Amino acid sequence: MAKTIKIRKGNDVIIPNCLVADDFLSRFKGLMGKTSVPADGGVFFPGCNSIHTFFMRMPIDVVFLDRNGMVQEVLASLAAWRMLIPRRHVKHTLELGAGQAKRLGIERGVRLICEGVFG
Repeated sequence: MAKTIKIRKGNDVIIPNCLVADDFLSRFKGLMGKTSVPADGGVFFPGCNSIHTFFMRMPIDVVFLDRNGMVQEVLASLAAWRMLIPRRHVKHTLELGAGQAKRLGIERGVRLICEGVFG
């Protein structure tokens, strides 16, 4: 069974069902082939400072976090077939459905708490 975590902003749980991609297969697969991301979900890549959107069937929001959960960069509605270079000062990556970062108030300088990974 896939591991899930809750992601909080302050005391509020903003993503209650975030999948954790912490092994080769889950990292490789990510959101490839999916047609949507549930509003209450996403994919968290611990120890990952770059991603690609090859074989994606939808745009996604990409959130880059430092080791303490501070948002370093948000890329909104990233299209398929993109390759992102590794980001300095980034330790983790979060993929959300397009528009979710803005809806959830995730922007540069916001600190997220990923239960079970860092708090």
